[in-house]
Amino acid sequence: MTSSPPPSSLPGHVDVLIVGAGISGIDAAYRVRSRCPDRSYAVLEARESLGGTWDLFRYPGVRADSDIYTLSFPFQPWTGENAMADGDEILDYLRRTVDRCGIDRHIHCSKVIAADWSGETARWTVTVEQRGGEDGPHRSTVTCSFLYLCTGYYDYERGHDPRFPGIESFAGTVAHPQFWPEGLDHTDKRVVVIGSGATAITIVPAMARDAAKVTMLQRTPTWISALPRRDRFAARVRRRLPAGLAHRVIRARNAAYSNGFYHYCRRFPDRARTLLTRAAARRLGEEAVRAHFTPSYAPWDQRVCITADADLFKAIQREEVEVVTDHIDGFVAEGLRLRSGGILPADIVVTATGLRMLAFGHVAVSVDGEPVEPARHLLWRGTMLSDVPNLALCFGYVNLSWTMRADLTARLVCRVLNHMRRADLAAVTPPAEPGVRERPIIELASGYVRRGVQSFPRQGHRAPWRMRQTYLLDAADIARASLNRELRGVPRASVRPAGDGTRPGG
Repeated sequence: MTSSPPPSSLPGHVDVLIVGAGISGIDAAYRVRSRCPDRSYAVLEARESLGGTWDLFRYPGVRADSDIYTLSFPFQPWTGENAMADGDEILDYLRRTVDRCGIDRHIHCSKVIAADWSGETARWTVTVEQRGGEDGPHRSTVTCSFLYLCTGYYDYERGHDPRFPGIESFAGTVAHPQFWPEGLDHTDKRVVVIGSGATAITIVPAMARDAAKVTMLQRTPTWISALPRRDRFAARVRRRLPAGLAHRVIRARNAAYSNGFYHYCRRFPDRARTLLTRAAARRLGEEAVRAHFTPSYAPWDQRVCITADADLFKAIQREEVEVVTDHIDGFVAEGLRLRSGGILPADIVVTATGLRMLAFGHVAVSVDGEPVEPARHLLWRGTMLSDVPNLALCFGYVNLSWTMRADLTARLVCRVLNHMRRADLAAVTPPAEPGVRERPIIELASGYVRRGVQSFPRQGHRAPWRMRQTYLLDAADIARASLNRELRGVPRASVRPAGDGTRPGG
């Protein structure tokens, strides 16, 4: 995928239209291809390359902040050496998976602008935009029987912008990790990284290798845990077992470990605090940990971030990195003025200030002309919106690798598609239930979550509307789902033919 294919290469109609060619979309395409082989499908990707996050982010040191065995696909063993994989390794893995599975022939570089469901014909009309030549972008429409949004959970076009006072007066370079300037040279430069989340913790030690000095400027501390870049358990298993079996064993073990640690933190927050602070103090000393690495909130009230091979702590020990905990009063020509009165001099300021959450990836969704507002709907089994027909939304885990939940969702979508075929249904809808107490879909106190979660679909306090954030429990819930009872179906015979020879409902 290096350039947009001609408009004629887009099919006029497919049974399943997948929006997004990142991890979620690739997983969805594989599951539809393998579990619903009688369905036609296409994947639409707004960017010129597949990979989603791993193609977009190009900042120094970009890597996964969870282990690659759970981030990778269950059907495509990870063969690399690193358990905490770098961004280019992950992107190469995604490209190889797409080629091996024959998914590449179904991916089209087209940005989805809008999707409208017609109850009369039981299909979606999807407006897409392709980059054109001298005449500019070309718009056309594609129809589908089932729409599957795998657009992620954040805005690819805009990051979070706190609008720092005086930023226009700064004489140096300002870079946002989501839109890293090509060719930015930080060698022997003074760098200030604003933030202390997963992105900042990755960028800081990577830039420190060549910069004159890197300062991590944080408003509040973040819980940080050190994990080895290479997994010794995984290495032993891979020496003894075939690749596919080894991948399943390692994936199950790492998922259980990550989920177990999450629930340990939630159930025993004081013990988790002690565990994390003692581990950090062994590297940095108790005084530094009290000042800069002991948040006021409990572990996993916000995400616990990972420093691979303790690279952040090692860079601080070598005095390549300084951590400052303070508030920003504003920018000045030579750097940043702090609320405490000091000036942090900088040649480059990196605003690792977080993401902007977005539910549908800028796709305007409507049903019979009425706009669909995500926050007014519950998410059935973490997959379909209440009272919206033939639409699935991929929303992964935040306390475990995204892919673990994305794959559960894709498998459930395939169950729904096959249920529709067996029951001769043109459409299915999870009807809203009275008496369900609504809860946010993400129950974390992180800044980016608080800013954006209210615009997302909601979860409920009970099945089938609850997402447990525990893989085994979610998998069991999905396996027990009674599609006949939980979904309202529209018989194919009651729907008007579309007029193009295709059957409603795929």
